[in-house]
Parts: sequence; structure tokens; C-alpha cells
Amino acid sequence: MFTGIVEEIGKISSFDVRGHSGSVTIKADKVLEGTRIGDSIAVNGICLTVTKMGDGFFTADVMAETVRRSSLARCVAGASVNLERAMAADGRFGGHIVSGHIDGTGTIKELKREENAVWITVSADKGLLRYIIEKGSVAIDGVSLTVAYVDDVCFKVSLIPHTGEETILLSKRKGDPVNLETDIVGKYIEKLLFSKGEDKEAGRQTGVTMEMLERYGF
Repeated sequence: MFTGIVEEIGKISSFDVRGHSGSVTIKADKVLEGTRIGDSIAVNGICLTVTKMGDGFFTADVMAETVRRSSLARCVAGASVNLERAMAADGRFGGHIVSGHIDGTGTIKELKREENAVWITVSADKGLLRYIIEKGSVAIDGVSLTVAYVDDVCFKVSLIPHTGEETILLSKRKGDPVNLETDIVGKYIEKLLFSKGEDKEAGRQTGVTMEMLERYGF
């Protein structure tokens, strides 16, 4: 689990993908502190498992599903990436619940400055926008942000100077893809509300139905 609070900006030193899978090696510093083989590090919001590490770098395997769902295939050697270690059990929850499992990608449509903040407009398909709500949370390239506006084709967030300085978001240009992870709570609620059928092993009905609500006094 992650929080969407970027700890460090790393740099891709090699990206070896053949077909739709391979490995990526990233230069880093802070996120290597206390990290061991098998630990998770979010790279632009993508949860990757450390398979090798050394002085100032770590390597992670990349599978086909990750390449399909994310913007990772667009990465090249020398590209900067947002990095965050998995949250420690005694850590502070500074952002929101981020799983590191990318739902899909969006496209930067506009960056517009307003005094000390920068508005970022991101277009996305309806399948993603249905889970994005005004004043809710969304992770863009692994950065926890509050949604300030949303409609049928796009949503907007506003970056304070600190977020702009500590992440790669302000280096984006119109047309650039970004990884999106929507609020995990909303997806679970939808699954519970609209799934139907029976759990045969437990002998109970799954999903929320009018009969179930009436049974429990709603």
C-alpha cells in the first residue's frame, strides 16, 4: 500500500522490454534506504517489486499487464519518474489509499497557472471518470491529488508549489500520457452493490439487494 506522497524523483537508466515484458532499472537514493529484495516501490504510481539493487539503483521486472495498463511503455532511458516506498505500518497517512495498481491512463490536455498554483486538466475515458468525483482523491503518476472539477470527458486538479517541486507533474506537456489510479473504496462499493449471485460454499447471497436491506432493517 502507498499514500501518493512522492519521496523522490528517480531516473530510468535502462528500460529493457521485449514484446510486452522485461525489466526496468532506476537510479535512486532515498527510496533505497531500508529497502530489500522483494520490497515494493511505486514508479509513477505503478507498484513494482525490487528484484535487484545496488549502489544508487534498483531493478524491477515488468509484466505484460503492467505495460498494457500504464504509460510505462513510453518511458525511455533518462526519463524522470516519481518514486515512493510502500507505506510502513507506523507511517503517516499523508495522502490517500493508493494500491499501485493502475486503472488506466489519461492524457494531459492543459496546464494553466493561477497565482501560486497550477491547474492540470486530464482527459480520460468514461470507464475511469465514473470513479472520479469532485473533492475526491485520484493518483496521477503516483501523486495523491484532490479532484477540483470533473465532467464527462476530463477532470482537473490544482498543484501547490511544493507538489510541483517534488514531483515530475509540471514537466508534463499537452498530449503526454499519465497513469491514473482512482479511489479504491469506490470500486469496492460498486462491486458489492451491483454484483449478483450466490456464494455456494458459504451458502449465502452476494451483493446488496432490496431483500437483504429489508432483512437488516433498512
